[in-house]
Amino acid sequence: MSANSFDARSTLQVGDESYEIFRLDKVEGAARLPYSLKVLLENLLRTEDGANITADHIRALGGWDSQAQPSQEIQFTPARVIMQDFTGVPCVVDLATMREAVKELGGDADKINPLAPAELVIDHSVIADKFGTKDAFGQNVELEYGRNKERYQFLRWGQTAFDEFKVVPPGTGIVHQVNIEHLARTVMVRNGQAYPDTLVGTDSHTTMVNGLGVLGWGVGGIEAEAAMLGQPVSMLIPRVVGFKLTGELKPGTTATDLVLTITEMLRKHGVVGKFVEFYGEGVAATSLANRATIGNMSPEFGSTAAIFPIDDETLNYLRLTGRDAKQVALVEAYAKEQGLWLDPAAEPDFSEKLELDLSTVVPSIAGPKRPQDRIVLAQAATQFERDVLNYVSDADEAGEESFPASDSPAAANGVPSRPTTVTAPDGSTYEIDHGAVTVAAITSCTNTSNPYVMVAAALVAKKAVEKGLTRKPWVKTTLAPGSKVVTDYFDKAGLTPYLDKVGFNLVGYGCTTCIGNSGPLPEEVSKAVNDHDLAVTSVLSGNRNFEGRINPDVKMNYLASPPLVVAYALAGSMKVNITEDALGTDTEGNPVYLKDIWPSEAEVNDVVANAIGEDMFNKSYQDVFAGDAQWQALSIPTGNTFEWDPQSTYVRKPPYFEGMTMETTPVSDIAGARVLAKLGDSVTTDHISPAGAIKADTPAGQYLTEHGVERRDFNSYGSRRGNHEVMIRGTFANIRLRNQIAPGTEGGYTRDFTQDGGPVSFIYDASQNYQAAGTPLVILAGKEYGSGSSRDWAAKGTALLGVKAVVAESYERIHRSNLIGMGVLPLQFPEGQTAESLGLTGEETFAVTGVTELNDGTTPRTVKVSTDSGVEFDAVVRIDTPGEADYYRNGGIMQYVLRSLIRK
Repeated sequence: MSANSFDARSTLQVGDESYEIFRLDKVEGAARLPYSLKVLLENLLRTEDGANITADHIRALGGWDSQAQPSQEIQFTPARVIMQDFTGVPCVVDLATMREAVKELGGDADKINPLAPAELVIDHSVIADKFGTKDAFGQNVELEYGRNKERYQFLRWGQTAFDEFKVVPPGTGIVHQVNIEHLARTVMVRNGQAYPDTLVGTDSHTTMVNGLGVLGWGVGGIEAEAAMLGQPVSMLIPRVVGFKLTGELKPGTTATDLVLTITEMLRKHGVVGKFVEFYGEGVAATSLANRATIGNMSPEFGSTAAIFPIDDETLNYLRLTGRDAKQVALVEAYAKEQGLWLDPAAEPDFSEKLELDLSTVVPSIAGPKRPQDRIVLAQAATQFERDVLNYVSDADEAGEESFPASDSPAAANGVPSRPTTVTAPDGSTYEIDHGAVTVAAITSCTNTSNPYVMVAAALVAKKAVEKGLTRKPWVKTTLAPGSKVVTDYFDKAGLTPYLDKVGFNLVGYGCTTCIGNSGPLPEEVSKAVNDHDLAVTSVLSGNRNFEGRINPDVKMNYLASPPLVVAYALAGSMKVNITEDALGTDTEGNPVYLKDIWPSEAEVNDVVANAIGEDMFNKSYQDVFAGDAQWQALSIPTGNTFEWDPQSTYVRKPPYFEGMTMETTPVSDIAGARVLAKLGDSVTTDHISPAGAIKADTPAGQYLTEHGVERRDFNSYGSRRGNHEVMIRGTFANIRLRNQIAPGTEGGYTRDFTQDGGPVSFIYDASQNYQAAGTPLVILAGKEYGSGSSRDWAAKGTALLGVKAVVAESYERIHRSNLIGMGVLPLQFPEGQTAESLGLTGEETFAVTGVTELNDGTTPRTVKVSTDSGVEFDAVVRIDTPGEADYYRNGGIMQYVLRSLIRK
C-alpha cells in the first residue's frame, strides 16, 4: 500500500469499471514534466513506502531541474519483466538455484517466485541452417528442437513451477514484436489499480515497446531477476532529450532510413544514460509501426529509452492487434486523465532538444560495422571502396597477384579485387570478389514488425520475378519474420510465391541473422571466402552489425531496409551502385534498375490496408502460451526445485551461492592483480559475452568434446547460456577482440604471467592458472566500454574468470551496472588520462586501495591504483547509487536479494 503522502489516491470510472489510480496533478510541477518522467512519477506515488521510496523522492521528481546533471536517486518498480530465451534461461537457472540456496540457509524455497508478471519468448534459438527451399522452416524447427531439448524442458518446468511466469514457445515470433502485438498492456490493471505499463527486459531492444507509450528498457539478466523478485531498479532521475519531429517522409524513403538517420544524429549528440522523447506535429504523422522501429534502435544510439506518448495512433494499433475494447477504452481514459495524451503543439520541459524534418530523410544503409555509421544509399558503392581497404591484405590493396586471379583492372585502379571462381554443387560456376553479398537477410525485430517495409520488400520481389530476376547464386537469402502475422498477410496478399522465387523462403520466426544465427554459408562459398581471404559482406534488416557478429566468414556487415535487402540479393555485390547500376537483365536482355522494381507508396499502402486485419492477430495469439504438439510433448520434472542432470551440457547449477552465509563478507582492497586484457575503445558486450558458433579448437569446444558432444551438435553460445562452464570459456573470445597485451592476435587470447616469459594463452586457460595461484585480475579498457546489448554474461563471465575490477575511460550504462551486480568493481581513469597516457602496458602488477571504505556505509569517490612499475593514479569509483553500493557489499545483486527475502 502506498503511503499516499500527496493524497493522490483517487478513482477512475471507465464504462462500468472503476479503478484506483494515483493522480499526477497532486504533485506540484508534474504538468510540465516530459511524458517519460510523468510515468516515473506515477510509479513513485503508487509505490511510496516511506523507506525506499519517500515523499522527498516524489518532490524531487516533481521539481526536476531539466538542466541539472543527474544526481537524485530513485527506485523504479517495473510493472513486469520480459525475457528472450538466451538471456531468460540463465535467469530461470538462477531462480532455480536460489530456491536451493534458500533451503540450504533454512528458508522457504517457495519465497523465490516472480512477484511481478514475467514473460519469456523463445526466439533466439532458431538458426537459419536451411534456406532457399519451401521446407526450410520445418527443417530448421526440427534442428532447433533437437539441439535445445534440454533447455526447452527446463523452461517448461519453470512455466509450471513458478507463479507469474509464462513462456511463449518456439516458432511464434520475436520477443519485442510479440510484446507490442500482444503482451504489452499500455495501461496495466492489477489488484483493482490502473497504472502505466512499464517493464524491464533482458534484451536491450526492449525499448521497441516505447513506440506504444510503454516505458521500459533493457537490463542485464541479474537486474531482471531482482525486478522479478520485487526489487526496484535503482536509477538516477535522467536527463530527457526532446526530439521534435516535423513534416512527413518523402515517397521512396522508409522507416529504416528514418531510424538510421535518427541513430546517427543521436549517437553524435550523445544520449548515453538519457531518455529520448519524441514530440511535435511530426509525431502524429508517424505510424505506430515506425514509432516502434525508432524505439527499437534506442540501444544503437545509446539512450536508456526512446519513447512516444499515447495518442489516437496508439489506440488504433491496439485495436488492430486484437486488444479488447474495454482495454482500449481504459488506455484512452487513463492517458487523458493523467496528462499522458499527446498534444502535438505542446513542448514539455526538456534537458536538451533536437529536431528533424522528416522530409529531409533520404534512402540510407549503415555499416560496415556500426549501426550509427550511416551511408547515403547513392554513395554506398564508393564508400565501400574506401572501407574495404581496412579488410584486405597489403598485397591485395596494391593489386598484386597474391593469387593467380588477382590481376584485374579494378585492382590496378586502387580498388581491391580478388576474383575467385566458385563451383556450385550442380557443377555450374560463378565468380565472387571482395564485396560479394553472401548473406541477405530480412530479419530482426527492428523491421519485421513494420508491415510497410515488409510489404515493400515483398513487392520488390514480385516485380523482380516479373522481370525475370532472382538472387545471385552466392547469396544466402533468408526471411525470419517477427510473428506469424507477417506470413499471414504475405499469403493473403498473394506475395509469398514471389519471395520464395527470389529465395526469401521462410526460415523461422526468430532473431536469426541479427544475433549471429545466420547459419553457415554454402560450403563452396565459405571455402572460397576463406581460401582467398575475401572481404565479403552481409546486408540485413537488423539493428546490429558489429564485427564478427553476423557470420564468421563475413567481414563487413550493412543494415538496410527489407526492400533494399532484396535489392542487394539481386545485385549480389556492395560494389554495385544500386541507385544507378543495373541489378540484372530481364527476360529480353534489357537492364533492370532499382527504380523499375521499387513499389510506390500507394502500392504499399494498398496492400497494408487490404491484407492486414484484427482477425490475423486474434488467430496468431489466441493460445500463444500453449505451444504446438512438439512443445507439449516435452517431458518435464515436477516439484518446486529442479532436478539437475549432471550429464547436461545445456543447463547446470551455477556456483554463485557456494559457501554463502547470511552475513556479508567485508569488501577488501585488491593486491597483486594481473591484467587479463588491455582493450581499446568501443569494446562492446558482443566482444565480451559469448555469442555465435562454438569452434572445436576453443576452450568451449574442447569442453564439449570432452563431454561427448559431437561437433555438429555444438550449437551456439547463446543456446548454452544455462551452462556456466561453456560460457566462462567463451567470455572475451569474440573472433574480432584485440587484446593489446597479446599483439598480433585476434580472439580470446592473452599472456599468462604465471608462466615464464608470459606466453600467449587462451584467456580462459590463463584465468584458471591465475585463480589457482590466488592472483586477482583486472581489465584495462578505453572509451564506451560495454556498449551494445544488455548481456548479463558479459558481467557473469568476467566475474567467473576471476576479474575483480575493470578500469575504463568510460562505460555504457547497462554493463557498468551489471559488473557491480556480479561483484566486479568498475573504475574510471581520471579525466583526460588513459592507459596509454599513463604508460601502462598491461604487464604490470596492480594494487587498488581505498575500497574498504565501502564497509563503513559510504562510497569513496576515488580509490588509489598503483603498479609495480611506479605508476599511480586516483581512479573514479563508478558505483553511482547507494543501491549499487549495497549490491557490491553483498558480493552481487543476487546475494543481496536472497538475503533480503530470507529475512522477510
